[in-house]
Amino acid sequence: MSHNTIELNRQQQPLDHLESVWLFGYGSLIYKADFPYLQRRPARIHGWQRRFWQGSHDHRGTPQAPGRVATLVPVEDAHCAGMAYEVTPDVFEHLDHREKNGYLRFFTPFEWLDGGGSVEGLVYVANASNAAWLGEADEQEIARHIARSEGPSGKNSEYLLRLAEALREIDEQDDHVFAIERELRRLMV
Repeated sequence: MSHNTIELNRQQQPLDHLESVWLFGYGSLIYKADFPYLQRRPARIHGWQRRFWQGSHDHRGTPQAPGRVATLVPVEDAHCAGMAYEVTPDVFEHLDHREKNGYLRFFTPFEWLDGGGSVEGLVYVANASNAAWLGEADEQEIARHIARSEGPSGKNSEYLLRLAEALREIDEQDDHVFAIERELRRLMV
């Protein structure tokens, strides 16, 4: 599959018939809401783990030297916390472009971190079938890769450090992200 997924997402998930849609963010969407939203709430999805296995050719790296960004991988008893946004369908014109580098969107249930039930919404996930996939690596290797990567949206290290800070703000313990952060800070000294 091409790493540009804009048209594929629009064909597979038409949203025009909906008044609003919930969107779950687990990476930069937690801290960088550059789109209008109706409401925002911390949430969690089950059966997924956040991993820095996706390449970024367009934001935190270049086609010649992609950065590493978060995606989700299925893990049976895992969960992943992030931020949910209620948005109108027209916002996906921007979001599909922002998340075009190998991410496909699909509906999944998520629950509110503050209690009060759950809702079904969209999440963008990149997997090994897309051309931007970098794959599994240990946290030290990922940190070294992130330390040397930069793209039109800035340094890859900024993405990782802001994500780690955002996870602490919602009291999410993510061993993978925090191990990469520790190694990255060691490399930056």
